[in-house]
Amino acid sequence: MSEETPGFEEKPDVPSGATPDDAAQGAEGPDSAKEPGPEAPAGDVQDVALTAQLDQVRTALNERTADLQRLQAEYQNYRRRVERDRAAVKEMAVANLLTELLPVLDDIGRARDHEELVGGFKSVAESLEAVTAKLGLQQFGSEGEPFDPTVHEALMHSYAPDVTETTCVAILQPGYRFGERTIRPARVAVAEPQPGAQPKGADEQDGSAKDKESGGPEEG
Repeated sequence: MSEETPGFEEKPDVPSGATPDDAAQGAEGPDSAKEPGPEAPAGDVQDVALTAQLDQVRTALNERTADLQRLQAEYQNYRRRVERDRAAVKEMAVANLLTELLPVLDDIGRARDHEELVGGFKSVAESLEAVTAKLGLQQFGSEGEPFDPTVHEALMHSYAPDVTETTCVAILQPGYRFGERTIRPARVAVAEPQPGAQPKGADEQDGSAKDKESGGPEEG
């Protein structure tokens, strides 16, 4: 019967020349010698992804904002154009209506000149004239004003010694304008200076010049 010597333990075989650390590592096993290396933190990866998404959202927002601004500008231009066209159509319609009423206004004017504008006819005529004036119709043309071919139409022509330029001496039909538009020119009779006649006051100026040259008027 064998007996074990007390106080001795079995130790693993260690190659000659090995250190005690190598022996301890060998006792732990071969897998304990390999440890995993450091890995990238998961938070940094998420930050990079969020930054990329944020840049995409900002780019899309800038594009949509530019599109909205362009659409808003186009709408403003469209609205201004519509309002301008609407005003032009309204002005044309009112001008056409007033043009149709000019013969009636001429009849009222002739009746007034002949003192035939009395009674109920006078009230109706004055109401019509008030309405046309409210719509913007203006009458023009008066005797003695210089002739202007852009607003006057000469139906009669004569010469007069007392005018220094072509002058309207009679208003045959008054002219009418609506805003800046002339609906009908004033039909007038014009007079021009007499050929060879000196303007009024020229004789007095010539006499004064002769007196100055001769040393003054002779005393009696």
